[in-house]
Amino acid sequence: MTTEESILSNQDEESRSTITDLALEEGELEEGEIEGGDSAAGGGLEPALHPLEHSWTLWFDNPTSKSKNMAWGSSIRPVYTFSTVEDFWGLYNNINHPTKLVIGADLHCFKNKIEPKWEDPICANGGKWTINCPRGKSDTLWLYTLLAMIGEQFEYGDEICGAVVSVRAKQERVAIWTKNASNEAAQISIGRQWKEIVDYKETIAFLVHEDAMQEKAPKNRYTV
Repeated sequence: MTTEESILSNQDEESRSTITDLALEEGELEEGEIEGGDSAAGGGLEPALHPLEHSWTLWFDNPTSKSKNMAWGSSIRPVYTFSTVEDFWGLYNNINHPTKLVIGADLHCFKNKIEPKWEDPICANGGKWTINCPRGKSDTLWLYTLLAMIGEQFEYGDEICGAVVSVRAKQERVAIWTKNASNEAAQISIGRQWKEIVDYKETIAFLVHEDAMQEKAPKNRYTV
């Protein structure tokens, strides 16, 4: 199987787009999905939707589309924007989860209108908390992070821009991006709550985006 086949659904070449880069094979059921559960009980009535406080956009950075001459971030593509609980599960249940993505892939979930780039005005003065895990172990961490984030479980949720899961050869990592790195109280609160939510016992660190851009070996600003 080629690298492309490992992440693409069985669709004609002409119909493939960013969203199909992540699609599961037809017929697979995932967590939260009920087979044959498209229609509401009682026959044909549309079920009530449960709106989220914010709309969120899923972005995909496909390593197979990158070239050496491309600027950082230029290969990131928006996949889908969701604003209800039902939309989230409909998306989540029909894309490959991190452990099934190719090495080098990045999957981002950010508040709508915020791009997952250092240069975005909302992200520019922020930073990120990161949790590293062995290869093949990030799926649950990623799901619990998403649910806490879109479910507004963080006390300083307004400080959060989004989250990213990165698949690399030796490890996988999940990071939460925030707006204002200088707001120590908010950053410490987010880091501590995140560890509690995902039941992570090791120390995690917060890195400022500006430091990462300007220094070869940037120092962590906070740890919890």
